[in-house]
Amino acid sequence: MILIIRDELLNPPTWFASFRDLTLICSLRLQVDIVIESDAADLYYRWLKSRGGMDFVEDFVRPGSENGLRLDTEFLYDPCIVTDRIAPENTHQLFQRIQSLAVA
Repeated sequence: MILIIRDELLNPPTWFASFRDLTLICSLRLQVDIVIESDAADLYYRWLKSRGGMDFVEDFVRPGSENGLRLDTEFLYDPCIVTDRIAPENTHQLFQRIQSLAVA
């Protein structure tokens, strides 16, 4: 299964540590491939790579080019989990929602 994270969710108010935590537990516990959906892949790649954020991210894809479970700021494709940030207060809830959709 592929988890597609929209690039907007890498920007504040997302906490970088929470992004790392979510990608870590999804990758290890759910065995999902994680990709970032972006039109500015080079910019986000350099930013993530310099902070150690690429450890559990497989690749970057263009918006709408990949099928899978999406984590996005708005509902554009199905299946999709909509959130405005990845932060300590919602990381566990996001993981549970991803887990329930990944096994369905």
